[in-house]
Amino acid sequence: MHTSAFGPDSRPQIRYGLVAEPHSSDGYALHDPVGIARSVGLSPLAIEVAQRFDGESSLAEIAAKLAVELPGVTVPPSDIATLAAALDDALLLVSPRLRAHLDTPVRKPQCLGPAADDAGRLGEELTHLFTAPGGPGLPATRGAGRGLRAVLAPHMDYGRGGVTYGHAFKELVENTDARVFVVVGTSHYSPHRFTLTRQHFDTPFGLVETDREYVDRITEHYGHEVFDDPVAHHPEHSIELEVVLLKFLMGDRPFRIVPLLTGSIHDRVQACGDPARATDLAKMVAALRAAEAACAEPVCYLISGDLAHIGPKFGDRQSAAGDWLEESRAKDAEVLATLEAGCPTRFFDAVAAEQNRRRICGLSPAWLTLAATRPRAGKVLHYQQYVHPEGNESVSFAAAAFYE
Repeated sequence: MHTSAFGPDSRPQIRYGLVAEPHSSDGYALHDPVGIARSVGLSPLAIEVAQRFDGESSLAEIAAKLAVELPGVTVPPSDIATLAAALDDALLLVSPRLRAHLDTPVRKPQCLGPAADDAGRLGEELTHLFTAPGGPGLPATRGAGRGLRAVLAPHMDYGRGGVTYGHAFKELVENTDARVFVVVGTSHYSPHRFTLTRQHFDTPFGLVETDREYVDRITEHYGHEVFDDPVAHHPEHSIELEVVLLKFLMGDRPFRIVPLLTGSIHDRVQACGDPARATDLAKMVAALRAAEAACAEPVCYLISGDLAHIGPKFGDRQSAAGDWLEESRAKDAEVLATLEAGCPTRFFDAVAAEQNRRRICGLSPAWLTLAATRPRAGKVLHYQQYVHPEGNESVSFAAAAFYE
């Protein structure tokens, strides 16, 4: 352990999304669902202390809070420092140690399973997204450049996303000559509104380079807080699945990506307030426009987001079946109609009107992209509603294209 790294003025920050599970009659195992850290056994009191590692309170302040909030309990700052060092050693804190561990030039595949080591097998699976019944067929041409500004694609696993992926990517490959793709994906593992990375993405089909100069231009206009969460991109599938498919289809055609994760905008939904009036959202829209304006090459956006998530898996009491599925499908149609108008405000209002009770996870990346690109019109290319055989869940998703 490295106790010396934590003095009285240290402000340790526990990582987001960790899980404490009962480990024994009087203890817990604190573990990391995304697999970066090793598990650590903690007493109930240690859990209480760790929960106060908010990145803002010093060790002395944490000790004082504990004395007030847990009468009769005294925890010296030195003991808190020892706990912080143990958690840091296990990579459970947001710290220089964690950043150094994750700070590699290339991000390795995290979400492909055994297919990550078998390009031939994966290529067959991806081809099936185009050639299966209902699929659009493989792209016939590349880069015709017909004014395509953005495409919406699912980020469900390939098996369930199926031919909807094919419809989105056929449109993308055939109708843009872009050399830079801004991939705007739903962030599933971070509380931060926006997270960028400068890492390149390794795929079974070769390396995909991140346009680091483009990333730096966004950062210059928005601020360096887009790098505050070092974990967000590591386990995230919403960027990876799109990049792998893009590389598979592009082959030797040169291109670069700009990987941007977008967190929840539920605060705007709750207030039914125009997202463009939120300072950070408006600043990111302006940053994206400025970064594109300074790019000498054609740019296209790729939105990675799904639609409704309903059923017991997501906290609903009723099964995803029968009339409820039909009702959700009808509401999806209303939301998709606003996308065809290409208007970010109408799209947001349609989701906010139902307070996003169906958990449309593509809300933030789609709104941001529409606001940044200002397309003239949109077109829905395909729609699917995945339903678990026992009604435990239903996830819907669509392919759509947006034109200048």
